[in-house]
Amino acid sequence: MWTTILSLGYWDWFIACVVLLVLEMIAPGTFMLWLGVAAFLVGVISLFVDWSWQLQFVAFAAFALGAIPLWRRLGARAAAPTDQPFLNRRAEALIGQVFTLERPIVGGCGTIGVGDTVWRIAGPDCPAGSRIRVAAVDGATLRVEPATG
Repeated sequence: MWTTILSLGYWDWFIACVVLLVLEMIAPGTFMLWLGVAAFLVGVISLFVDWSWQLQFVAFAAFALGAIPLWRRLGARAAAPTDQPFLNRRAEALIGQVFTLERPIVGGCGTIGVGDTVWRIAGPDCPAGSRIRVAAVDGATLRVEPATG
């Protein structure tokens, strides 16, 4: 089997590239993409350089490891600011907003209606009608404090 693989020459790297890229399409996660790029680079170099299979594997490993900083740099750009920074983080969008309590906070717990959602709140005891400010978010609970001013 090794003789068959080694007899393919540079084509085995292009085949490995295609297989890795197909795996990336089946199970996306950008990991196989970089291995596919590394296999492609070794295949291109093998077109022009006649080198042993051991050196080819070393080059493949070096290209694959070298892709890690590139992947991190490109991944950081992908997390660029958007026009909807609180998408899928609705509770964080409420931090700093002031609301009027419809029901009192008793024993440090209560609820407040915001739009079509009822949020659990935690904070100091306050009577109904008090104005509160959302100070922080703890899971699905809004941490509130009395609003001043």
